Amino acid sequence: MTQERTGAATFKGDPITLIGPKLSAGDPAPDFVLSKNLLEEATLKDFSGKIKLISVVPSLDTGVCDAQTRRFNSEAAELGDEVVILTVSADLPFAQARWCGAAGIDRVITLSDYKTNAFGEAYGVLIKEFKLEMRSIFVIDKDDKITYVEYLGEMAEHPNYEAAISAVKSLL
Repeated sequence: MTQERTGAATFKGDPITLIGPKLSAGDPAPDFVLSKNLLEEATLKDFSGKIKLISVVPSLDTGVCDAQTRRFNSEAAELGDEVVILTVSADLPFAQARWCGAAGIDRVITLSDYKTNAFGEAYGVLIKEFKLEMRSIFVIDKDDKITYVEYLGEMAEHPNYEAAISAVKSLL
């Protein structure tokens, strides 16, 4: 049975329900299968041996999600080759590619959970009411253990960028 966390977050002050467990630092990172495009998929194992910062956003076509992805794209250059930054949303891969091209995003890898929402359920970020994913950050070490988690309480707020980047740097 899928876990539902009623009132775990809000959207413009109204309670929303998140589907899936609330993960914590120390937990093993759940595996995932996400779409790179219509034909290619990516799994956690594809990033084996790397430090992973997973930035989860509801939709790249919104102001906070746009800013969040741009911020992590600019931070990526400073973090080096041992780190990969993934942005996950339920946006269609076409929309992600279009947005990245228009925004000049070239260091963040966008991945889509539009087919199954399985990532959202496994990471506890699937919003029941919208079938989008709640803004959150996961830092995963080279051994696929979660070392940092931030679940935002309000969908329209920014994550703590500095804390997430510090968590990545502590693993370098």
